[in-house]
Amino acid sequence: MKYKALLLIPVCVWIIGCGGPATKNIDMINDQGKAVMALDYRDFDQAATAMIDSLIRSGSLSKPGGGRYVMATGRIVNDTMQRIDTDQLMAKVEQELMNSGQVAMTSAMGDKAQGSMIYESRDMRDSDRGDEFNPDTLPGKQQLIAPELSISGKILQRNIMYDRKTQQVEYYFQLRIQDLTTGLRFWQEEKVIGKRGSNDMVSW
Repeated sequence: MKYKALLLIPVCVWIIGCGGPATKNIDMINDQGKAVMALDYRDFDQAATAMIDSLIRSGSLSKPGGGRYVMATGRIVNDTMQRIDTDQLMAKVEQELMNSGQVAMTSAMGDKAQGSMIYESRDMRDSDRGDEFNPDTLPGKQQLIAPELSISGKILQRNIMYDRKTQQVEYYFQLRIQDLTTGLRFWQEEKVIGKRGSNDMVSW
């Protein structure tokens, strides 16, 4: 009798495990899932696409004489209640900028230059270990291209009590481009995403 009972235990565990909600893949192109109070991937995609579309339409990236601008990524400040990896937003922004054919992003300067293989290869060139490499395969001096423009920005969050049962959360995505030669503001844009929901819902 005890033997039969032991055999039934895995069966019961299997039935309980199979009785839970099924896992489903998300249609990342046309996700009809419910909106959430916190920022999700749809918000990042919407904000980045809208802002870069506006930049390209403005004609600000049309370089006199043709060619592409060299741009560095500056600091993106997270001023929200959430732990946001700002690289998530900038990855989409940089992708759209490069896909426009009007910008070449540099990794030699800016917020993404830290830990770059660009400088590790040059440290190798100038060290004793560099003698082990074919000198023709090591980067020479004065080969890096300095950026002409930099892009930086900020994400802000504002919580508002809409009524007794409802809260409103506003997210402000701000981007600006500076001309590094003149220091002049080249372009800037703000995209606002608003959400309204129960006071019981959290936005972080």
